[in-house]
Amino acid sequence: MEPGNKNKKTVHLVMVGACYLDTILTVPHFPDEDAKLRATALQVRRGGNCPNTLEVLQQLLSATTPNNQQQQEHQPIIKPHLVTCLPHRQASATHKILESFGAATVVDFGHCLFRDGCDEAASSYILRSKATGSRTIVNYNELPEMTADEFDETASRLIAEHGGDDSEFWWHFEGRIPKTTLHCIRYVRRLFLPGTTVSVEVEKPDREGLDDLAAESDVVFYSRSWAEYCVRFRRRQSAVKRLSLIQLPPLAESGIYRARDLSKDRVGFIKSFTHCPANPSGGDISVVDTIGAGDTFIAGMLYGLICHTHDWSLEAKLAFAVSLSTAKVQREGFAGLAAAVLETEQEEQQQQPPSPPR
Repeated sequence: MEPGNKNKKTVHLVMVGACYLDTILTVPHFPDEDAKLRATALQVRRGGNCPNTLEVLQQLLSATTPNNQQQQEHQPIIKPHLVTCLPHRQASATHKILESFGAATVVDFGHCLFRDGCDEAASSYILRSKATGSRTIVNYNELPEMTADEFDETASRLIAEHGGDDSEFWWHFEGRIPKTTLHCIRYVRRLFLPGTTVSVEVEKPDREGLDDLAAESDVVFYSRSWAEYCVRFRRRQSAVKRLSLIQLPPLAESGIYRARDLSKDRVGFIKSFTHCPANPSGGDISVVDTIGAGDTFIAGMLYGLICHTHDWSLEAKLAFAVSLSTAKVQREGFAGLAAAVLETEQEEQQQQPPSPPR
C-alpha cells in the first residue's frame, strides 16, 4: 500500500454477472417478420451489465479533474473485480473482452471462470431502431453458467487474498439466474464479514425468484419494465433493507429516476421518495445510443454510495447518476463519459455565486 493510503480503508467491489460481445445493427425501423432490411451502421463491442458498469466506474475512479483529485484524498480505495464466465484463456474472444477495458485497467480479472474447450463468448445481437430509439436484443450463450460451488470457491479465494482489518466488500449481482444468485448472496452473508454490502439488479418481472433476491439485498436496482409491471398489477415489493432504486431510461421528457431510502444504518428509516428528472431544465434530450444507459446509472450510484458515503446526500448521489446516464444516451459507447460529466459539474460549480459570509 502506498504511504499516502495507509490510513484509508479499501473497498473490494465484486461484480458478478454475464459478459457479452455485442453486435449492434442500426436500422431505419424495426423490420417486419420475413422481411429484408438494410442496416445503416454496424458495431461490435464488449457488453454485459456488470462489465459495462465497470467500464464507466473505472473512468470515474481514474478521472483527473482538479475537483475529483481533491475528493479522492478523502475517499476509500476502490478495488474492482469481475466474476464472469469467459471462453478459454487463449481464445480470441477472451482477449478481445479483456483488452476492451484498456491496458491501464484497474479491474481485476483473476477470478473470472475460463471455460476450457469453449472458443466463443456469450453473444448479443441488437437491433437499434432510428425511428423509435428502441433496441431489441437476442442473446446466445453456449458457455456453461457459473455454479453455486464455483462461486463459493471464488468468493472464499477473494476474501482469503484481499480480506483484512482495513478491507470491506461490496458484492453486486446481476439477477440473471435467481436460484444461483440467491445462494451466492446467502453465502457471502454467512461469512459474517464486517462491512459487507450486497446490491442486486433485477430486470424481468416475470422471472420467478427475483423478489427473493431483493429481500436479501441492501441495495436494489429495479428496471423500468419491473416498475411498470408493479404499477399495472398493483404488486407490492419485497421488504428491502436499505435502498431501492427504480431506473427509467432518460428518453426525452419522460425520463425519471426514483429512489426510496429505507436505510436503518445510514438515514434512520426515512422511507422517502426522491424524484430526479433526466433533464432538470425541461424539454427533450438528443438520444443517440441507449445501450448501457442503465449500467451507467448503476455505475454512478455505486460511485456515490461507496466513494461519497458521507459527503453526498441521497439526492446528490441520484442526481450524479442521472446526469451520467443522461450523458451516456447522448453519445455512442462509453469512451470519455466520466471525464465529460465531471468537467461539466466542475464548470457549473465554478459558475455558482459564492456563499454569503455568516
